[in-house]
Amino acid sequence: MTLKYSRIMVAVDGSKEAEWAFKKAAAAASRNHADLYLVHVIDNRSFGSIEAYDRTIADRTLKSGEELLARYKEEATSHGATNVHTMIEYGSPKTVIPKKLADELKVDVIVCGATGLNAAERLIMGSVSERIVRTAKCDVLVVRRNQEDIDADE
Repeated sequence: MTLKYSRIMVAVDGSKEAEWAFKKAAAAASRNHADLYLVHVIDNRSFGSIEAYDRTIADRTLKSGEELLARYKEEATSHGATNVHTMIEYGSPKTVIPKKLADELKVDVIVCGATGLNAAERLIMGSVSERIVRTAKCDVLVVRRNQEDIDADE
């Protein structure tokens, strides 16, 4: 067993909490000379009903995810992370992140925000971060924003 993280995955969705998680993960990757996997999961379970009204939603969602990952990759490399990889996956983030991607990438730690963009789903079924903590086989770091930052956003 090693005490050094060499493969770090961070889940990003565009939320402020995910941005904080990214910053901590990028700093850890830089310090540890670790591989950093920036992952964005597109929850496409409702695309069928939405695309009945707007056929461009899937393309726009993918483009938005690609732009988010490109921006984060550039920021991570500018702060010293050397092995930065980006991935877009489709499905439920609650299962794709801890079960599929963590195993496939053989990560040592998953970093995620305490809350994300999907507040409605969190109320009904529980948060993505909670599910990751319960089901991941590796370490999980759940990042919270400082209260001062939350107050400034309100």
